[in-house]
Amino acid sequence: MLNKQLSDQETTSALDCDLIIVGGGITGATLACALKESGLRITLIEARPLDVVAAKRQAYALTLLSGRIFAGLGVWEDILPQITRFQQIRLSDADYPHIVNFHPQDLGTAQLGYVAEHQVVLTALQRALQDAPNVRWCCPAQVEGVEYGQDAVTVTVTQEGERNTLRSRLLVGADGARSQIRQQAGIETQGWKYWQSCVAFTIRHQNPQNDIAYERFCYSGPMGILPLPGNRCQIVWTEPHAEAQTLQEMPEEAFLQRLAERTGGIFQGLELASDRFLFPVQLMQSKQYTQSRLALVGDAAHCCHPVGGQGLNLGIRDA
Repeated sequence: MLNKQLSDQETTSALDCDLIIVGGGITGATLACALKESGLRITLIEARPLDVVAAKRQAYALTLLSGRIFAGLGVWEDILPQITRFQQIRLSDADYPHIVNFHPQDLGTAQLGYVAEHQVVLTALQRALQDAPNVRWCCPAQVEGVEYGQDAVTVTVTQEGERNTLRSRLLVGADGARSQIRQQAGIETQGWKYWQSCVAFTIRHQNPQNDIAYERFCYSGPMGILPLPGNRCQIVWTEPHAEAQTLQEMPEEAFLQRLAERTGGIFQGLELASDRFLFPVQLMQSKQYTQSRLALVGDAAHCCHPVGGQGLNLGIRDA
């Protein structure tokens, strides 16, 4: 027994940390926050500067459970004043003449969920990790290689032109849908690419009420509308690839006219408040989430259609 304890101590002293997380986005930072008081030595590797990672122009629907998780991590008080709570969800389907409405009383809660911008959430997580003595950021840094051993995993990184190795008990891949960590580990995926792409953008309107989330299903693809602070909404509009490309490129006035038609004129004083971003849609599931000395979380493990609003919430639950 004593020999095993001495061996464990020697192994620990030879390690640079207990956990390496590759990917400093919301999922990776959430995992680090969840473990910052565990006594584990954590290294977060991120390819881009932290301010660039946080500046991503995107918003997410957050479930009530995600709110409770962030509250447990001590970051919710920082996030909540800067986000929207939606009090109604309106579902409509193609030619069906009726609308299905959901209200907080259906759940017995104060709201149905939240909408948060990427920068708000990630900045709060980064702030929570600033003074954690056992959490170290390694960024901007590139992972050059990974070697899995019986007692440790060795990660080779390049930072500011210098090449170094880090040894850890466990590596977590939180580096997104095109995960380098997953690919290097030889973990296969299954799923398919949809015949559609999404156009994502932000609008501003003059409606007196802005606490309703909309989801409309049409023959060519669904549309999700999420309310944001400042009488803004994020919209994800799904169409076949060629049509989505046309929507991204058409003149703003014509685009807003098409949008008004598609949304049934529900917005007054409609304005475009951001660029239009185009991305293809896929369903992806890793055939395994773990193997020796490795775990995958978030989009590195699984991806789903963004209009469902579940992708980030699944990543938060993974963490």
